[in-house]
Amino acid sequence: MTLHHLMLFLHVLGVAVWVGGMAFAWLCLRPAAMQLPPDRRLTLWCAVLQGFFPLVWLAIALILVSGVGMLTEVGFARAPLAWHVMTLTGGVMIAVFASIWFGPWREMRTAVVAEDWARAAVAMNRIRQRVGFNLGLGVATIAVATLGLGF
Repeated sequence: MTLHHLMLFLHVLGVAVWVGGMAFAWLCLRPAAMQLPPDRRLTLWCAVLQGFFPLVWLAIALILVSGVGMLTEVGFARAPLAWHVMTLTGGVMIAVFASIWFGPWREMRTAVVAEDWARAAVAMNRIRQRVGFNLGLGVATIAVATLGLGF
């Protein structure tokens, strides 16, 4: 095993946790949770995101460290165009996640504790929209990473 193999493993692991977690939440948990009354649904989402969001921060750290490590191996100027696109889309994804963390996520936690379900629902809707955007961008980034820009 080389350092490159380790960096690639950490990179793919971070992507799997982040994008896979968003896919599970969006495609599986969300439809199932819609069967619950609003107070229970929002309490469930708060608990789920309380566990998932710290994992996203860990995934971001893994992706950044490994990505920079692999970029320095070849040099930024010699890196394939697809890597530059991944860097751009990954940066946008991180910014979107940070906007969730510092915006509607804080609002949702406060609203759920206060049992202000209307306010929690508004915050959760904002989170849902941004996660949906990030999921689409994450899948597009995976396509660029695996298919290059030849599609």
